[in-house]
Amino acid sequence: MAIKQLTVFVQNSKGSLVSVTEILSRNNINLRALSIAETQEFGILRLIVNDEKTAEAVLTENGYLIKVVDVVGVKISDEPGKLTEALAVLDEANINIEYLYAFMARTEKHAYVVLRVEDNDIAENLLTEAGFKMISEHDINKL
Repeated sequence: MAIKQLTVFVQNSKGSLVSVTEILSRNNINLRALSIAETQEFGILRLIVNDEKTAEAVLTENGYLIKVVDVVGVKISDEPGKLTEALAVLDEANINIEYLYAFMARTEKHAYVVLRVEDNDIAENLLTEAGFKMISEHDINKL
């Protein structure tokens, strides 16, 4: 049930981010979630989109270095302590979280959290057993 995430390496300079989003927009790619981390010279842009294959193709055609990775998506109630509960499930199983980012659903009182872990299947099984609902690309595309 992994979700495909695009990791795009961009220059850390004025106009770099808008260039990426403009290319995606021109190709009818809808952003579902994004995160950006920067260093002095470049940024790491992480994207969840409605059409990962087209997004990868058009960004590659425009000279961007892209990596597609599988990530875990989990639905968490929008209330204090729920993220901690989900993270504790993975912590107790000694699963390292490389990074995460969250986004709110439009109509529900939930946050969707994207997690990058070493073993998606184990993380998904543990979270499901702990009562959390996993989300799929299909769920994200309905947003």
